[in-house]
Amino acid sequence: MDNNDILIRLRYALDIRDTDMIEIFKLGGVELTHEKMRKLLIKSKETYRYNNEVDDHDEIDEKEENIKCNNSMLESFLNGFIIFKRGKQDPKPGQAARAVLKSENPNNMLLKKLKIALSLTSEDMLDIFGKTGVIITKGELGAIFRKEGHNNYQECGDNYARNFLKGLAIKNRG
Repeated sequence: MDNNDILIRLRYALDIRDTDMIEIFKLGGVELTHEKMRKLLIKSKETYRYNNEVDDHDEIDEKEENIKCNNSMLESFLNGFIIFKRGKQDPKPGQAARAVLKSENPNNMLLKKLKIALSLTSEDMLDIFGKTGVIITKGELGAIFRKEGHNNYQECGDNYARNFLKGLAIKNRG
């Protein structure tokens, strides 16, 4: 699952309007026009091939206006989403700026930041996974939230991220 697909699924799951998407990106530090934001929400050819939505003999016309969403742009969106949902947090006096790991798996980052933005507890997240039939333990969920490099860190696969977004859509859309 690429970052564009994550944005598309997240937008659907939470029913986010175009104007709100632009505002969220702006809060995250990325200025986008309405046209550029719409181009981010176009699936790439690799996404179709990865999801086996196209036979090997079929050709997809890659839309040249598709803008690839990189990890830093996705992280900016998720940071903006936290600010959009919870408000801007003022740094405490004497608190050092937080270092950002750019090599982190986007799926782990997605789950961590959605947990913060939507004020979800671990039980809430397990319920959301349960709505799609995915059984995950608290220990496995905790391993996904660990810092990369920690002994118990576990990389979140596309299947977990996809099912979490699907469960979020079921929860929010019915």
